[in-house]
Amino acid sequence: MWQSAALLNTRERPASARKVRTMRIARFMCSLLLAVGLLTIPVQSRAQVAVGISVRIGPPVLPVYVQPICPGPGYMWVPGYWAYGPDGYFWVPGTWVEPPEVGLLWTPGYWGWQDHFYIWHAGYWGPEVGYYGGINYGFGYTGVGFFGGYWRDRTYYYNRAVTNVNVEVVRNTYNTTVVNNNTTINRVSFNGGPGGVTARPTSREMAAEHQRHVSMTNEQTQHQQAARSNRTLLASVNHGRPDVAASVRPGQFEAHGAMESGRPAGSNRPPENPKEKNRPGNPSSNDGRINPDRPPTLRTPDAAPANPAIEQKHQQQTDRLRQQQDQERQRLEQKHQQEQQKLQQHSADDRSQQETQRGQQQQLQQLQQKHEQQQQKLQQRQQQERQHQQKPAQPPAPSKPHDGKPPAQQ
Repeated sequence: MWQSAALLNTRERPASARKVRTMRIARFMCSLLLAVGLLTIPVQSRAQVAVGISVRIGPPVLPVYVQPICPGPGYMWVPGYWAYGPDGYFWVPGTWVEPPEVGLLWTPGYWGWQDHFYIWHAGYWGPEVGYYGGINYGFGYTGVGFFGGYWRDRTYYYNRAVTNVNVEVVRNTYNTTVVNNNTTINRVSFNGGPGGVTARPTSREMAAEHQRHVSMTNEQTQHQQAARSNRTLLASVNHGRPDVAASVRPGQFEAHGAMESGRPAGSNRPPENPKEKNRPGNPSSNDGRINPDRPPTLRTPDAAPANPAIEQKHQQQTDRLRQQQDQERQRLEQKHQQEQQKLQQHSADDRSQQETQRGQQQQLQQLQQKHEQQQQKLQQRQQQERQHQQKPAQPPAPSKPHDGKPPAQQ
């Protein structure tokens, strides 16, 4: 009996070995087919599947800026965002672009916190606006959905309440007030993690994720590459306040057609009456600015030409304030770097790192608020000086003769 059992086991072993080899071959073939299948996916689709860049340090807050006027019918607004390159974060200015197809809308990309990293989720074109991390990019992108316009019968209609359009050029417009239900309006540029936005995708946004997507156009790609090669757009250079925050057309980062950053928090809106503001013959939509080379935060848009000496004095005050703020920001960044180095040297756990990063984010936001208040106070003081200087002098009263009669004509 035991001989028969031993013989049976001997006969079964080769069969089991053959089964193992067969399963291994099958797994190898499946992996090979999967790899080939991924290679055959179109480039645009693979761009959406790819997770993208991962960074340990979160991006700066979104700068505040004025939207340039729409160049013509059919152009759609792509809000600015922080991208990452070999030299760190750099700002990609918002701009007007033509969609790749009629009927498509742009879903902005966003940075999301995952596995102790900030991961970039690329934007895309699709029939509906999907999830973009709950980031309030402005101009119709309130964090959930899009309220800047819609397609109807192959024509795109612009909401003048949140979009800067010239109604003499773009006639397919409407005006619907956009109410943001968020109780806290901030300019945080990432989702999750310490200090990040806590929004989660809605059912409609999740459904939009499964629709057909088209990655950003060649024009958008060239726009991002141009921003990457412009050192003034690096966060390490502009400290989160890029000189050019938006442009009329992709790649136009010069003064003509470019919009500066640093305005008060309510200024990412078009003029109240676009029909009057943008009427032909009136100054174009540079928000009424007289001196485009000066920071818009510290300049009144409706100021008349003033005394050159006062303007020079105000410019010096502005430069000193910006220099002072840059020094404070650099000191805070150096302090944060030292804290990060100490954590790495002591092999701190994830909880300690998260608490440190949360505190650093709060310190950066508090410093930013402090700087904005300083800018507003300086602007108000300078405006008062201009108004005082522009008051017309009262002419002296004519002297009366002693006898009460008018003086004789010469």
